[in-house]
Amino acid sequence: MNTTVTLEDLRHAIDGIDDRIHDLLMERAQWVLKVGELKGRTSQNPMFYRPEREAGIHRRLEARHQGPLPVAAVHRVFREIISASLNLEKSLSVVYLGPEATFTHQAAIKQFGSSFRMYPAASIHDVFHEVEVGRADFGVTPVESSSEGVVHHTLKRLADSPLRICGEIYLPVIHTLLSLETGLDQVTCVFGHPQALDQCRGWLASHLPGIATKEEESTARSVLRARETPNSAAIAGVYAADAFGLNLLAEHLQDQAGNEHRFLVIGRHAPSRSGTDKTCIMFSFSDQPGFLHKVLGIFATHGINLTAIQSIPSRGSGWGYAFFLDFDGHQEDPEPSQALAELAAMPGVDIKIFGSFPRPVQ
Repeated sequence: MNTTVTLEDLRHAIDGIDDRIHDLLMERAQWVLKVGELKGRTSQNPMFYRPEREAGIHRRLEARHQGPLPVAAVHRVFREIISASLNLEKSLSVVYLGPEATFTHQAAIKQFGSSFRMYPAASIHDVFHEVEVGRADFGVTPVESSSEGVVHHTLKRLADSPLRICGEIYLPVIHTLLSLETGLDQVTCVFGHPQALDQCRGWLASHLPGIATKEEESTARSVLRARETPNSAAIAGVYAADAFGLNLLAEHLQDQAGNEHRFLVIGRHAPSRSGTDKTCIMFSFSDQPGFLHKVLGIFATHGINLTAIQSIPSRGSGWGYAFFLDFDGHQEDPEPSQALAELAAMPGVDIKIFGSFPRPVQ
């Protein structure tokens, strides 16, 4: 008996699995519709996007994952499934710091998938405003770069806004070279944002020695200049290739590995506890010796891990500062709740809680 498995047999088996996956996706969609109907009947202002619920799904899948697909690929697939499913319940919108195909746009897609309606805003102020007035359900704005530091405009706008932080996104900085041309030997000029050019100087010196470089005010402007200038290229993210109709000539141009951008997701509602959360607050106090040490000591006493602290000049006269603090845990967890209560009770301290949100998955 011939037991040889042919290529056609393997493809037939894969087709059968694809059919089962499709059937299960449709079954899942039916259950999602029932969830949406139940929310509509039982709540006057239902929350359709629940970041803590999505984080729980991803962590459960990661815990049971055994390969051979990389777990990051599983996360990407399910992020799109969840994105499409949510839009069966309600069409949701996301505004991001534009223009299209920037790293902030990539971060928004990474967080929400491609089924949400997304549109760019011209400034960080506009991102906040669109969510504040209800034209967008969520906003995505940069807050920190591992190489360039904190984005003060985001922190200052956050301090004045009633919005809450609903999540954070980490996006590795991967620079690519995009052009209308089809080969490196055709490129005589490279456009780029000053930071991007600086981060890729080693690669440019090695692969395009003596090439002319021209600084532009933004990555999007660099891509537009490359699209309209023969024998030129632009340094940008890979998403810009399709968005602007350019060829991908090279990837991973950055000289230093591990550089990341951090983005905040802002919205009008606070997420519930997911079990693996972070909290962000802002506080200020009257200027007196050792006071910051006392504040931070509260968190140490309660065994709370601080993950970030930033300062910006506070409004008013003098050299006062407002401090932004990130720490592990949800504000409703016992130890963080007690620490926040003790901080708020300290004489001369003003505190604002921006929200607790799930730690990001891959």
